[in-house]
Amino acid sequence: MGNRGSSEQSVCSQFLPEEQAEVDRLFDALSSEKSSSASPRSFSLNSLKARLSSHIGEALPPEMVARLYDGMRRVDLMRPAKGPSESVSQEQFTVSMSHLLKGSSREKSFMILKMISATDGPVKAREVQKFTEDLVGSLVHVLSHRQELRGWTQKRAPGPPPRVQALAAQLLSEVKLAGNHVLESERLACDCDPAVIEDWVFRAHLVATFLSVVIHRAFCLPWSLDLATLVPERQVDQGQEFDSVLDLLSVIYVNSHLPRERQHRWHLLFSSQLHGHSFAQLCGRVPHRGPCLLLLEDHDGHVFGGFASCSWEIKPQFQGDNRCFLFSISPSMAVHTCTGYNNHYMYLNHGQQTIPNGLGMGGQHNYFGLWIDVDFGKGHSKAKPTCTTYNSPQLSAQEDFRFEKMEVWAVGDASCSKLAKSGKSILDADPEAQALLEISGRSRHSDGLRQVPDQE
Repeated sequence: MGNRGSSEQSVCSQFLPEEQAEVDRLFDALSSEKSSSASPRSFSLNSLKARLSSHIGEALPPEMVARLYDGMRRVDLMRPAKGPSESVSQEQFTVSMSHLLKGSSREKSFMILKMISATDGPVKAREVQKFTEDLVGSLVHVLSHRQELRGWTQKRAPGPPPRVQALAAQLLSEVKLAGNHVLESERLACDCDPAVIEDWVFRAHLVATFLSVVIHRAFCLPWSLDLATLVPERQVDQGQEFDSVLDLLSVIYVNSHLPRERQHRWHLLFSSQLHGHSFAQLCGRVPHRGPCLLLLEDHDGHVFGGFASCSWEIKPQFQGDNRCFLFSISPSMAVHTCTGYNNHYMYLNHGQQTIPNGLGMGGQHNYFGLWIDVDFGKGHSKAKPTCTTYNSPQLSAQEDFRFEKMEVWAVGDASCSKLAKSGKSILDADPEAQALLEISGRSRHSDGLRQVPDQE
């Protein structure tokens, strides 16, 4: 392999030498069935399918294999007037892999357009939508095939996976089309030129990330690609497995909006399926555990929740900061961040006589963007037209909703609470809860088992 052409070396300068050697070996494997030594080596679609199947397995769906092949053979830097070639040459393969794995937003968008259409002109938004659905579906497929789900599952149901379509629709919504006022019904018919696609790839960073993961994992490339911040490790205490309302794609989407230092691990704190339909259980398991995500599924199938950037505390005041956000997963995916209008980010109260008892995020008392009532299983999401704190619409199907499933996940490394460091019980921090326990006739069994807290 020492006689590579100089032009091929120049176009693959983004690869490190050891990476380029691996790309060369991969091309040799794909083109090994080419019989004529006089003509330049290349590979066909059938050869690509055969090699992927025999050496790599069914790591990619057929539609993405075809898109990759078409994109590669349409790259022709030397003779654009002659149109796409009938097979993929080494130069085309090297340029394509360089753009897909190491390229700028412009180079990645160039390859995306080649994978969508054989023409050099604009493509329709509906064509971009179909590409995005294929890309998202391929990500799930390749991670499942490589057994890199990190404890999460991908829900299966008849027909097209709804969360594949939901995430693809969310990514497509970030395309900025020409004209400021495009009706939603006309959006898919709009043209997307190269500048629009380049801007989309630059802003919607998950598109480029998904492309890199799909290519890297499909071809089993040996250099490192860390998935820790894409797919967080799922941690559930031993003996507490359950059917989460989350699937792989919803986890990836929400995780991408967390602070980077919180993206590598999720640990279950509370599940109504495991710990009961009890607000008291929620208050016993969630406070002082660091930043966390809460989510629930209402009786109409809407899945939504919020990110609390600080530890929850049981108190009659608002808490948190402007890193908090609300989000929806189903029927559509969206994240709603702070507006700056007020600081009503988080609220958790229990056992009070005169002010609301429950958990809330955004809005105001009796009019929260997301509210879980102390009468567990009831809540509301009020927004006319949007929540003042997060600019979120109504998240639930009904303004006042009922739910069965609720989950709370601590994100990032385990957080040592201030209570744990001081040796205090949660009852020390909440005298009213202590009084309620004593009124009910139950004793504090931990009193004789723990050290006396330091005097402050």
